[in-house]
Amino acid sequence: MSSTTNDSQVQSSNGFQSAEEAIDWIVNLVKFGVRPGLKRMEKLMELLEHPERRLKFIHIAGTNGKGSVCAYLTEVLKQSGYGVGTFTSPYIEKYTDRIRYNGVNIADEDLLLAVNKLKPLVDQVADSELGQPTMFEVSTAVAIYYYARISCPDYVVWETGLGGRLDSTNIVKSILTVITNVGHDHMDILGDSLELVAAEKAAIIKAGVPVVSAVDQPSVIEVVEQEATAKNCTLYLSGRKFRYETVSTKENEQIFNFDGPFRTIEQVTISMNGVHQLQNASLALMTLELLRQYYALIIEDEVLLRAMKETSWAGRMEMVSTEPRILIDGAHNPEGGAVLAQALRDTYSYNKLHFVMGMLSTKNHSGYLRHILPMVNTLILTEPVWHKKEEAAKLAELAASLTQEMGLPDIEIIVEPDWKAALELVKSKTAENDLAVVSGTLYLIGDVRSWILHQTDSEKGW
Repeated sequence: MSSTTNDSQVQSSNGFQSAEEAIDWIVNLVKFGVRPGLKRMEKLMELLEHPERRLKFIHIAGTNGKGSVCAYLTEVLKQSGYGVGTFTSPYIEKYTDRIRYNGVNIADEDLLLAVNKLKPLVDQVADSELGQPTMFEVSTAVAIYYYARISCPDYVVWETGLGGRLDSTNIVKSILTVITNVGHDHMDILGDSLELVAAEKAAIIKAGVPVVSAVDQPSVIEVVEQEATAKNCTLYLSGRKFRYETVSTKENEQIFNFDGPFRTIEQVTISMNGVHQLQNASLALMTLELLRQYYALIIEDEVLLRAMKETSWAGRMEMVSTEPRILIDGAHNPEGGAVLAQALRDTYSYNKLHFVMGMLSTKNHSGYLRHILPMVNTLILTEPVWHKKEEAAKLAELAASLTQEMGLPDIEIIVEPDWKAALELVKSKTAENDLAVVSGTLYLIGDVRSWILHQTDSEKGW
């Protein structure tokens, strides 16, 4: 939807003249880093006269699976005739990937309009005792302004950036809360135990707002239950209030039955791969069922089943090349590594497995590699083009040490810091019946995907 409001005057001579200029300004704010806290967001919303209060947010947190759940919800709502905004991060190829309306990236003219509205307010906050708003805070504010004043969706599927309690997305009052799971990620910021991480994520729960979750560790369940009880919320926990039963699973087609508190939905088919997607899909179904019950959402079963089957999510177990077969996946923590390893065992067939890996320095590389190493014939360590990258040589040393410790047969371990050279190398090694996998940080996955599909480099930013 293009902008038709009177705010077009915002694009004055002293504002940005193009979307490229606007994006460049936002992305360059990354140098201010991650600064958890809501004071700057609160001030920005006040200066904008609280546009967030006009919107219905479905707020989604969790270690893994957030993007997939967002994708299922977006596709079903869109195909059911509702206007739906989707805010996700990090983006895969373009900055505008993160702010979508009905599955389409924010238009350049609308982005320019929103940023030119925000820029003087961001400067005002920066000049105050609150300090410079971060890249993610500005992106969040741009999304809120776009949804509230320009595209005006019926629902906004709203993914947290990092954690929950102090994440800038937590400025909103949601109508439903989803917590996918809790695992070992961002522990340098969120806390050094799963319980502390869970408390950060559970803090997006709002008073009286239903909560849907698939957390499964007893101590984590306890944290989420306590938060839901304290805020007088009904908790719909997978395995208790709803469950799924696998009917069949093969590459590009998984079928399951969903059993919820209101009804049973049989023979739900999804095209995304990995058994973890059955859990993600059931979380999305429970969320949609609550929208039907609490907000009179109208979804025809025929549309629901079609939309679930047609849902896809870039960079998550996505086959981006068939000759040779190249699978990309943004698994970057131990839980993601476990899920990927299980899919490589259960879903995909191949003779030899050639694996390219690039990581940020802040991740649990050892936990990830323990899942992956037993499966690979060739391991190529590379580096994403990002300031927090881990050195390929360090990853190779770790992989060699773990291989010896785990008593694994000889694995060919190659160091190639240039990711494009690593990609060409894995292509040359992947025979007709082999499989190549590129995994790790989404900063690498975005570049590889963009290069293979479009022969262009992706944009960069968190």
